[in-house]
Amino acid sequence: MCDSYTRFILTINFSITIMKKILLSAILCTLTNIMLGQTLMDYSFGVEGVCGMCSHRIEDVAINKGKATTAQYNLETQILTVSIDESKTNVSEIKWALAQAGHSNGSFEAPEEVYNDLPACCQYRDPDNVHHKESSDSGEQVEINYLSFIEGYVFGEDSDGKKEALIGANVKLGESGIGTTTDINGYFSIDNSEVKATHLELSFIGYETQTFQVAEDGILEITMLEGVQIGEVVIKYKERTTKVSFIKPLNVEEITKEELCKAACCNLSESFETNPSVDISYPDAVTGTRTIQMLGLAGPYVQITRELLPDVRAVSSIYGLSTTPGPWIESIHLIKGTGSVVNGYESIAGQINVDLKKPDAGERLFINGYANNGERLEFNGNARHEISENVSTNLLVHAKQMTEAHDNNGDGFTDMPFEKDFVIANRWQFNRAKNFLGQFGVKYSSLNHEGGFHDHFSGADVDHEKHWRMESRTRKYEAWGKLGYVFPNKPQNSIGLQLSGVYNNQDAEFGFGRFDSDQKSVHANLIYQNIIAGDHTIRTGFSYNLDDIFERVAKAGFFERFESVPGVFAEYTYTDPNQKFAIIPGIRVDKHNNYGTFVTPRLHAKYNFSESSILRLTIGKGWRTASIFAENLGLFSTSRIVDIEDTGSDTPYGLDAEEAWTMGLNLTKGFTVGERELILSIDAYRTQFENQVVVDYETSRRVSFYNLNGQSYSNSIQVKAEYEILDDFNVRVAYRLFDVKTTFDDELLEKPLVSRHRAFVNMAYKTKSDWHFDATLNWNGSKRLPDTSTNPEKFRRPDRSPNYFLLNGQIMKRWNDKVDVYVGGENILNYKQTDSIISSDDAFGEFFDASIVWAPLFGANIYVGFRYTLPYE
Repeated sequence: MCDSYTRFILTINFSITIMKKILLSAILCTLTNIMLGQTLMDYSFGVEGVCGMCSHRIEDVAINKGKATTAQYNLETQILTVSIDESKTNVSEIKWALAQAGHSNGSFEAPEEVYNDLPACCQYRDPDNVHHKESSDSGEQVEINYLSFIEGYVFGEDSDGKKEALIGANVKLGESGIGTTTDINGYFSIDNSEVKATHLELSFIGYETQTFQVAEDGILEITMLEGVQIGEVVIKYKERTTKVSFIKPLNVEEITKEELCKAACCNLSESFETNPSVDISYPDAVTGTRTIQMLGLAGPYVQITRELLPDVRAVSSIYGLSTTPGPWIESIHLIKGTGSVVNGYESIAGQINVDLKKPDAGERLFINGYANNGERLEFNGNARHEISENVSTNLLVHAKQMTEAHDNNGDGFTDMPFEKDFVIANRWQFNRAKNFLGQFGVKYSSLNHEGGFHDHFSGADVDHEKHWRMESRTRKYEAWGKLGYVFPNKPQNSIGLQLSGVYNNQDAEFGFGRFDSDQKSVHANLIYQNIIAGDHTIRTGFSYNLDDIFERVAKAGFFERFESVPGVFAEYTYTDPNQKFAIIPGIRVDKHNNYGTFVTPRLHAKYNFSESSILRLTIGKGWRTASIFAENLGLFSTSRIVDIEDTGSDTPYGLDAEEAWTMGLNLTKGFTVGERELILSIDAYRTQFENQVVVDYETSRRVSFYNLNGQSYSNSIQVKAEYEILDDFNVRVAYRLFDVKTTFDDELLEKPLVSRHRAFVNMAYKTKSDWHFDATLNWNGSKRLPDTSTNPEKFRRPDRSPNYFLLNGQIMKRWNDKVDVYVGGENILNYKQTDSIISSDDAFGEFFDASIVWAPLFGANIYVGFRYTLPYE
């Protein structure tokens, strides 16, 4: 068994090495060809012409004015095929040149004065010059008006008036059954020379099937409306609250706001209770914070962004999750594996991108109130206003308070800290005006937490000088802006600028030791995008990141780090016309002032076996600087000595940058079972570190930080199935296996506090009268615990934790989509870890340790709440 497993790991390691070499070669060759213009591309599109003179003129203009390498015009089909060197020209320039020569082409209309100067035989707008006629039943020659080539964009509009491109919409030529699908931008193009259809039939899941007449040249812009109920209908599609894509090359899972309503979701760290891909963990028994894990790796290995801008990182990596209230969230996108190079080099295990409620869409007013049996009170609200057709704004507010001490697990310390939090944000959005789009926003967060010895906070013991206490005060100021420009004559080309700035200050005291931090960060990203004929997209640009961080650590001293990282990136996307195959190679190069050059190649690809079956592949590299204290806040709730490896380097903490490769496969397939769709998804991922900052708790009374000397990897396999058993009764089940190991002091060990096995069941039922019933059962397998064998016997802990179940549930009633009232419970089975603190009765002694936490401390948490929504009418 061991030999087989060893051979399996060696095979995986060898495969990764080969894949890395292939990936680097493929990306560099592809991008070099693109940049040097060594690839000729063929394109076909419709051009109006009716005679041999037209044919000669069109070909001549395409070559001499449009700079095409070759051009061939088919007069019968009115299709021009060109071969172009994309470093010298593009399709839009050729179409523009043709229009200026008098030939309309679907993208550009020939000016009237130019058209009138054409010879009489070339004037295709004259009905007498139309070549395509058919006979009527009476034998008369009847003109059939149709376009030989049709192109355009398809958008969807929901009940709130929000418009977005529809990916994979079906576009058919009349009743012929011949058609195509839209690409990632909603674009389609189709040859109509043989069918000669005069209208299009458009369909997309969740929208009304529509017929659209095609009578005039130009790029069509078609907006589809969400399906409506007229009389008695049979509903064939229901929008899922968690969506998986059968189109996108990246393995993206979207969590909608309806999914978030299945639980309290007070902040981002609590928004994954109904999702099996993200684990929730507890760093210690004092601070009350929650952290996340993905693919068996801690939250800092997941790049967390807010609308693709950096959000939770560096010294805000723990408390940063608390500054995004759940009721503010419009949707969450989970990406497993490394994300796009456009978004930076820090993604290793995955990316979580959060979309907040927008100023230009959604309700006018939203209010949420929450209370639980721990006497925690919360209020959330957001309001938006449309100042003009192009300008809108919204205000988001969050307040939380908890002022009651609890010790439900009997360890002598508060299970949850006292809290007084306040977060406020204001956003502005400017819609297209002279081809510009923009937004900016500001946000302020104030977090005040206190915890520790229970009797101090309950007032039961007045001898406060002997009480171990934790006090933390965080202030975070944020500002961001985005500006985009669409080129008027080349609407497929755009350029965007993203800017953000953060100042995060935290002052904290643990016992009599301090941990203070100060972070100033600036981020800039300039992105240029060029879409070529809908099938090819190039995104390239420049980025800059700056971090200026100061930390005062009672156990280790003062630490300063200044990181300045300019970078460049390029990413190419190819999608075949039938939408079956897509590939996205990308590479970025960043110059780090401390670590030198980061080269970050990444590759994503997908293949659709059918409309409901997709295979995805991802492989890529990630880099990051470890914020060793902020990311391991639990060490301050111990008496452990901090030991940092002395490498003699002047890098942050004297340690190297973390460097890892992640590769993975995803297979998602939809089955029809009893007239309902069963979606099965299988994931297999491996992350292999080339360097990692090892956090070593294996030596009692000490925590050590050092560079990896040996292996460190994470293997993850997950199987998930979703099915609607009965009308409006949905079930989601999953099983996940982790094999996560790291070399600790020359010994390869299972990573502590990570469950090897986890099983998950979520059930959701909705009645016709709008009652919602939700329940989630988690089985958490045993976790290896840090070694405490050298402690005195009474201060030792077992080698492993037991298995345990967590049950969460909620009942909600909704009236007219305006008022929700909900009651629910977390950890309804009341499971608690009772031995969470070693030497809790001597918190200032040498064996005190509150960092070995593997389960909840508080026990059952029962809550009630309401939501009020005032629509924008």
